[in-house]
Amino acid sequence: MKLKEDMNPLLLQVFRSVVWVYSVITFLPWYLLSGAGANLDRARRVKARSVSGRPAGPYRATNHKDGSQQKLVSSLHPGVDTLDKVMEHGAARFPERNCLGTREVLSEEDELQPNGKVFKKVILGEYQWMSYEETYQAAVCFGSGLAALGQRPQCNIAIFCETRAEWMIAAQACFIYNFPLVTLYSTLGGAAIAHGLNETEITHIITSKDLLHSRLKDILLEVPRLQHIIVVDSKPTSWPGFPRGIMVHNMDAVQELGSRPDNMAVARRRPLPSDIAVIMYTSGSTGIPKGVMISHSNIIAGVTGMAERIPDLDETDTYIGYLPLAHVLELSAEMVCISHGCCIGYSSPQTLADQSTKIKKGSKGDTSVLKPTLMAAVPEIMDRIYKNVMTKVEEMSSVQRTLFVLAYNYKMEQITKGYKTPLCDSLVFRKVRSLLGGHMRVLLSGGAPLSAATQRFMNICLCCPVGQGYGLTETCGAGTISEMWDYRTGRVGAPLICSEITLKDWEEGGYYSTDKPHPRGEIVIGGPNVTMGYYKNEVKNREDFFVDSNGQRWFCTGDIGEFHPDGCLKIIDRKKDLVKLQAGEYVSLGKVEAMLKNCPFVDNICAYANSDQSYVIGFVVPNQKHLMALAEQRGLRGSWEEICNNPDMERDVLHVITEAALSAKLERFEIPRKIRLSAEPWTPETGLVTDAFKLKRKELKSHYQEDIERMYGGK
Repeated sequence: MKLKEDMNPLLLQVFRSVVWVYSVITFLPWYLLSGAGANLDRARRVKARSVSGRPAGPYRATNHKDGSQQKLVSSLHPGVDTLDKVMEHGAARFPERNCLGTREVLSEEDELQPNGKVFKKVILGEYQWMSYEETYQAAVCFGSGLAALGQRPQCNIAIFCETRAEWMIAAQACFIYNFPLVTLYSTLGGAAIAHGLNETEITHIITSKDLLHSRLKDILLEVPRLQHIIVVDSKPTSWPGFPRGIMVHNMDAVQELGSRPDNMAVARRRPLPSDIAVIMYTSGSTGIPKGVMISHSNIIAGVTGMAERIPDLDETDTYIGYLPLAHVLELSAEMVCISHGCCIGYSSPQTLADQSTKIKKGSKGDTSVLKPTLMAAVPEIMDRIYKNVMTKVEEMSSVQRTLFVLAYNYKMEQITKGYKTPLCDSLVFRKVRSLLGGHMRVLLSGGAPLSAATQRFMNICLCCPVGQGYGLTETCGAGTISEMWDYRTGRVGAPLICSEITLKDWEEGGYYSTDKPHPRGEIVIGGPNVTMGYYKNEVKNREDFFVDSNGQRWFCTGDIGEFHPDGCLKIIDRKKDLVKLQAGEYVSLGKVEAMLKNCPFVDNICAYANSDQSYVIGFVVPNQKHLMALAEQRGLRGSWEEICNNPDMERDVLHVITEAALSAKLERFEIPRKIRLSAEPWTPETGLVTDAFKLKRKELKSHYQEDIERMYGGK
């Protein structure tokens, strides 16, 4: 959607005339030299076809050279069929190249905020790098040390840690020594953590000092099999106050133990492609966290499919890692990078950019120092960048704002034709692009649907393509990714070369593969990337997975999609998000949330509805800056909590949300009729890849019972 051009019509016409003359003069030489015609042909080509010829599919990717049907691909390099071989391949081919990088903490201090709260601020130095050979040797020594502490091949070991270089070193050690790695989100509650550790019978766990004290220490007595805790931080070296029978070690000490000649001499059992590499616990947003069993061959296939969609990927690329490595999107993205010799610089949501919450004013965030070329992001991060930039645009002078809007609309017209705008990029969007370091060439979005407005904004202002992907933990994060030269929004691209997709009719929701103009139905993904199933959960395995007559595994996603004529998939609904209201209308709660997250007053929103009620309600984390400004306009004073609990504020924000919903063309019955403002701030730790407020929808009613009853008139 274009931005509103608020200027004198005569001046606007003059501007357009100048742009037209400039375009005429520069178009032909630029077109011939840039290869824009080839990119436009790529964007328009048929990217996937139904193998059976039926509208239900299955759909497979077509070869971009001759349009022929692709065979499903399961490996990236010859002979590299397990994850330990991926690291070995990288160390052999790129031994001296930078592999994993971490910024040195130069100083740390507490900063008092105007509201009386104290924030910790840091000044960080340059990235300190480990080469591929050093990373591999560190992983071998650590794995040897774990074996010396009693960890056995094909016996589960857990990692409960923030995203950092030590996480990846520990993971590589487990891959090399065939220790199935159990991953848990650092945001899980104590009961969910204990459930995962007990279900997988964990005796050894790898964690950080902060998480050990803040999350693990309180539940240790609930995990009776636990014997060894390995802390990735180098200090302190002694750990008093832990239950008898549990030993706490530093990672450095375990590596030193493993490097002893007698321990290094012990033969290790290499994994087979069919062996479990990871048991990845889900976020638990729809129930008790489930452990997904992922084999080495599953991850290799998923990585192969993802890598094929990133053009010109090689060892000159730099990736910034900050999403949770316990999430399949981040783990797969980093394995793609390692398989191609890329540098991986580690970050966190609090230190990502110069304006991030932990970066001291005047010092540089991680993107400014690293200058990455590749990045994976979730819509929450990109929505916040979009809203922050648009807020600053509103604060510009009328001349600056007009120039930005004209440049934005001009570039939008050009990229929809497949053309680039180097002059606009260097003169107008350079500052916005510098938010992510200024060198970004590919941005991959996953984890949740990305709104068309945000995707278009990122394409234009960050001057790089945004590939929107679709996948699940159960498919190794692999399903589809849009091609980088396809600038159409709202779609997730064609099936990857490792997978195929079929549409299953869903009668209750009214979705059929025979629908016109596009076939619709539940998305079912098949291929070598489909995982082994849920750990110790045969009931769910029978519900969600099946094997066809050819021996291929399939996963029923629960998401509803439609295929477009060029073979690209669009996610249009989710079975579990669909609620039938009292009058019979079906409401997709996920769609409502996605449409309203771009509202300036909304940092996060969770929509809720009951089948015995006639309307939708919403729980909103409001944007503090906008809400406080509105309160000041209304002459209201008080703390943040008092402002959020003020009925007048709720009414005003509801009015703004209603206007945004109507602009987004939501139906009247889909628009929240009542809302509750939450003073709890959104943070990437509490809302990065799961539902708002980290609440399961079916638990929302008990958690906010009084609020729901109030909004539904006491019923």
